Amino acid sequence: MWKRIITILERKCKYMNIALWIVAGLLAAVYLAAGSVKLLKPKEDLAEQMKWTKDVSARTVHAIGLVEVAGALGVVLPGALRVAVALVPVAAVGLALVQVGAAKTNLRHHEANHVPINIVLIAMAVFVAWGRFGPHPF
Repeated sequence: MWKRIITILERKCKYMNIALWIVAGLLAAVYLAAGSVKLLKPKEDLAEQMKWTKDVSARTVHAIGLVEVAGALGVVLPGALRVAVALVPVAAVGLALVQVGAAKTNLRHHEANHVPINIVLIAMAVFVAWGRFGPHPF
């Protein structure tokens, strides 16, 4: 009986680990793309799609892009390389905080239609942080 319970728990942990990796990979892809755009495109080109860039300096836009790229790398690389794995949930918390700021900014610029995307990204980041801080560390 105990062997069966242990087998079931191990299987559930395996599936949860797979789910955490998938969500972390999706977060990394989204933030790597978004951050790279902010780093590589001039602020003036971004202003057409991102109204908030008109209110901040080019350095601020680049800094946000750098934070997003760092967070993207932080939710995947430490776990993949098995080096400093405690950085994965920390990076996930950081990405959630970035999205909280993004949601506030979207509301301030009357772009409430973007907020559901912010909420989904926050939920994904919180899921990764919960899983890696809590019951499913590396």
